[in-house]
This record gives sequence, structure tokens and C-alpha cells, in this order.
Amino acid sequence: MRLSLLVVSLLALGFAGAPLQARDTNAALTIPPSGVMGVGDAQLTPAFWVGQQAQPDRVIMDRATIEAENAKLLQVDPSMHDLRKLPATLTREQVSGWINHISERPTRQLYDVEGRPVTSAAFDAMVANLALDKIPASQPTRYGLIVQRASFRAFPSDLRVFSSKGDTDIDRFQETAEFPGVPVVIAQASADGQWLFVLSPRYAAWTQKENVAEGSAAQVMGYADKTPYRVITGASERTVFTRERPEVSQLQLDMSTRVPLASGLAPDQPVNGQTPYATYTLELPWRDAAGKLQFSPALLQKNTDTAGDYLPLTPANIIKQAFKFLGERYGWGHSYDGRDCSGFVSDVYRSMGVQMPRDTSKQSISPALEHRLFTDKDSREARIKAAHELQVGDLVYIPGHVMMVIGQWHGQPYVIHDVGGMSYFKPDGSKGHVKLNAVSVTPLLPMLFHGDQTFVDRMTSIVRIRR
Repeated sequence: MRLSLLVVSLLALGFAGAPLQARDTNAALTIPPSGVMGVGDAQLTPAFWVGQQAQPDRVIMDRATIEAENAKLLQVDPSMHDLRKLPATLTREQVSGWINHISERPTRQLYDVEGRPVTSAAFDAMVANLALDKIPASQPTRYGLIVQRASFRAFPSDLRVFSSKGDTDIDRFQETAEFPGVPVVIAQASADGQWLFVLSPRYAAWTQKENVAEGSAAQVMGYADKTPYRVITGASERTVFTRERPEVSQLQLDMSTRVPLASGLAPDQPVNGQTPYATYTLELPWRDAAGKLQFSPALLQKNTDTAGDYLPLTPANIIKQAFKFLGERYGWGHSYDGRDCSGFVSDVYRSMGVQMPRDTSKQSISPALEHRLFTDKDSREARIKAAHELQVGDLVYIPGHVMMVIGQWHGQPYVIHDVGGMSYFKPDGSKGHVKLNAVSVTPLLPMLFHGDQTFVDRMTSIVRIRR
């Protein structure tokens, strides 16, 4: 799905015998005080990479083409869920199949945040909380909207579990997060009544019931379709504080969130105790005491980073949007109010209206996306040639990780990615190491995966978002 605690290695020199790789260390591959080889202050600015483009404002796909591609994604990619096409009634087999797919009882030892082994009894309790025996033979399809940034988890539990003692970042039960206004189908409630199993367009998992407000299909889909709207184009914005309506006060809205504007309000009258003249008046969903869907106006300052529509898909916008996350801490499954490698690239593309699967494993092979697959039959030379032909916005996949290309400089393709760390061979042959654990800029060539095996050697797919 995401980053598997990668150790990124950069060789100062080229591959031996690789004719397309620069053989000599150059200024782009010097080691600055940060330890991140080949990256100085200039390379940490979007303007540098936009300036490398011959046509930075070239439209890669127009809005109509993007919408057609999004529709194709819902139709042909089995990892996506077209909520509008679900039947009016869900069967026990459907619901149990969704739950069993994600809520598989662990068979290996896991540890809690304090490094203590999670007991078999604890796992038994989590499995019992799935309430699989309570799934009815059939049930009406129920709909809802996400009302706040919502963690999606493999089990109806807040227990954070890790593969090894000392790891407190890669919570194996954390799957992803969804943002306010995302439509979902409500398929199951946990035995303790505190969690809901829901399907969003890109995921199926458990989330706390406070994150979801239930409404009719017409309410939910009508909200998703409502115009006009604002799109959050900054990394994260918040609505203004309001005592009058705490449910929508200082609500976090992450990049790519689409929120309709409220209608029918007098522009000279206060909204939630404040004049709206210097703000956008949004319409946001909230959950009442009975769990039902309600709507309220909320204010978003006009000086926030938003747009009246999705941004045009251009090389310049791809770079600028990606750099808005530069330095953000790595967050497995969108934890820490951040994102992981696949969440990062998908949030960037969704700010330009391009939908894609959530996980690296699904993105890299999606039948709806243009991709080139690599196997053991592909030679090193062919792989290096492909790396030198990478264009801005291309997504490079290795097992468990994805990187976004931002340009070529001094014969080196560069990427921006949410990555754990990097090690590399210094010019004297010794190995250096730096922990990153953040959205970072690095050269792609010649990273090491394990030992002397490079990222290029382990490249599984290149996805190009264009027709």
C-alpha cells in the first residue's frame, strides 16, 4: 500500500557499464550539510523545477477528458466503488466479503505503542467486535457523508499495532483517511456500537461513528454534485472559529476537498456571528445527536489557498501542488494529519480533479491508468533508459512505494516523495545515511533498494497521467 520503511540509497557515481547514466559526480550530486545528496536550497523550491519546463502551463488533459477518465476508473478498476450503482439492498455475502477482506485476524506477533506484545485475547475481542454474526441476510443500502477528517481502520479499534518493538509510526491497523463531504455507504455497525463499516469511492474500512452522518441517497449524492463549490488547493485549511455551530468550527479541510457554497443567504447578514464579506460561505455536513445528516453554513477566509474549480492539469501545477507538502511528516495511512507516499500523490492529483486508487499496489496496475510494467525480463539498460525518459508528473513504483517525477537536471531524474530515509555511497565508497520520514526531494538515480540493488532494478511500474 504505502512506504515500507524504505532506505533510499543514492550512488554518487553511475552504474558501471550503463551508457545512459552520468559516470562522473557533478554539482547535482554533491552532499550538502543536510546529507541529502544532490539537493540544495534551490532544488527545494517549486520555481526551480517549473523553470526547467519548456511549456510549464501546457494543459495535459482538459476537464472533459479528466471526467471521462474518472468515469472509466469507476467502471473498470475493481478497487474502486461506484456508490451510485450499488443495489438498493445489500446481501450478507456482500457485506461479510467487504469486512473479511480488510479485517483479517493477524497471524503474526504485533506490538502496541509501548512495545508490549498484543495478546491473542485482544485480537479475539477485536474479531468479536466485527459482529459478523449480526449481519442480516439482506438490508437496505444506507448512505452517509463524512463530517470530519476520518481515520479508516482495519478493525473497529483505536489500538495501534506495529510489526516490531520500537516502531511507533507504521500502525498496521491504519488504512487511510477520508475528508469532510466524502459520500459513503454504511454497511455494518460494530458490536459495541461505536464504529461503522463504510465504503467510500476508494476504500472500505471501519471508522468511528462520530465521523459519519446518515442521510438519504438523494441528500448524499445531491451534496456531492452541488455547485458552485470551492476546492481546497492548499495542503490544509480550516474554517473560521464559531461558537454558534461548533460542529463546523475550525474544521480541517485537506487538499482536494470539494465543498459546495451555501445558497440563499443574505450577503449583508452575519453567518455564525460573523460577517461573511471577507470569506466564502461553505455548506458543510454535520451529525446530529441521532446520527442523522444535517447541513450548516461555515466560513472560510478568502485568503486561504482554494480555487473555484479543480486546478488545470499542467506540469507547473503538478510541481506546485506537490511542493505544498514538502517537509510534511510521513503519516502511514494518512495518520498524524498527514499522508503516506500513495496518499501524497493521489491528494496532489485530486486537487486537479484526477481520481486514482488509494494504494500503491492498486495505482501501479490500475486498468484505467496508462502504465508501463516492468518484470525480471527487463534489462538494467532498458530500465535506465525509461528513467531518463520520465516526465513531470510520472509516478514511479517499486514494491511498497511510489515517487512523483518533478524533472530532469544535470542528467538525473528527480522525484518528490513521502519517504522514510535514504542511504548512499559516498565518493570514497563509504555509506552515508540520513533519516527523512517526510515529503522530500531526491534524485532517482541511482537509489538502492537493498544492498546493491537499485530502485531502478526494483521498478515495477511507471504510471503516466495523460491520454
